[in-house]
Amino acid sequence: MTEDAKRPTVAEPKRRTLLATAAAAAGASAVVAASAPASAAGTGAAAEARLSGTVARLLAVPAAGRGVEWLRSALQVAVELELSTIPPYLCAWWSVKDRRSDAARLIRRVIDDEMYHLGVACNLLVAVGGQPRIWAGAPTYPGPLPGGVHPGVTVYLSGLTRSFVHDVMMAIEAPDEPLSPDRGTSPSVGDFYTAVLEGFWLVSPQLSTRGQLETRIGSDDLRPVRTLLDVERAIDVVREQGEGTGSSPADSFADDHPAHYYAFSEIYHGRQLRVTDRGWTFTGGRVPFPDTRPMARVPARGWPSPPTPVRRLLHRFDTTYTTVLTSLDAAWAGGGLRALGAAVHAMRGLEEPALHLMETRIPGRRSTYGPQFHALS
Repeated sequence: MTEDAKRPTVAEPKRRTLLATAAAAAGASAVVAASAPASAAGTGAAAEARLSGTVARLLAVPAAGRGVEWLRSALQVAVELELSTIPPYLCAWWSVKDRRSDAARLIRRVIDDEMYHLGVACNLLVAVGGQPRIWAGAPTYPGPLPGGVHPGVTVYLSGLTRSFVHDVMMAIEAPDEPLSPDRGTSPSVGDFYTAVLEGFWLVSPQLSTRGQLETRIGSDDLRPVRTLLDVERAIDVVREQGEGTGSSPADSFADDHPAHYYAFSEIYHGRQLRVTDRGWTFTGGRVPFPDTRPMARVPARGWPSPPTPVRRLLHRFDTTYTTVLTSLDAAWAGGGLRALGAAVHAMRGLEEPALHLMETRIPGRRSTYGPQFHALS
């Protein structure tokens, strides 16, 4: 390894470690797993299968047993986690009628960031010899976040409402130390990425650039990771764009945008976040809640007995969505930028059927249909 292999000395982070919170949430099963011998992690595909699942199960593996297979399993969870945020955020964005509104612009920026985060997770997984499973890891809505992150949060699909902003969008991005103290002590997305970064420094794997992608996504440049410092920089961007730091929402990157949690909070509170003599408060400029298409919450297993025109729109949307997923799989399986371009082209094709669904009233209700994001087999 290069000189980057030796991690620079840093101050002890204030962020609560995910190991402590996840182990507590996992209860007795985590304690049993943590007491297993280091060799329990094993090697090869069988070990990867045993490690797959919840973050708590991954983090219950003793440090001595965390090898490359452990990293691959954790990064597959990261792929699924980033993918799971995009459909609900797209539904929220599509439902806003005025795309020039502050709320629409905030949500659109977050969607671009999440696509970039998905690319980072895929590049990291490929770098350690893994293969992202995107179609197979596509989430089902409503449902929990992948890996048991933020247990108790149910992610569902709906048009933009204040309750959707609070219960889904802010809940997904909730930081370790939010401004309001009512979040509880469940593991955050930032906690999880902190553990992944620590795993990279612990294992110090040989990083391969073969199969990694380099492209522009939104305002970010996706680049191959070649060193452990590249890994740390990439994960730091993901953490800070998402939930922000545990110390202050003022800590940001060069674009000077608030982290996702605080951006969504501005929509929820209707005011920009500003620092005052009382600390950080939502007392800045107004962020008017936008006029929206009244997409109803998609029920479990999808819309029951929809009319034929709606059923055709749903099938068209889900077929295109499946193309997005399979093209992303192909992009990190050797298809490169051509396959990634096909995924981007297909993703743009989702908007038209989605808007048609959101403008079709549900019989007997004032609300409308919306996309289900069902991955077809």
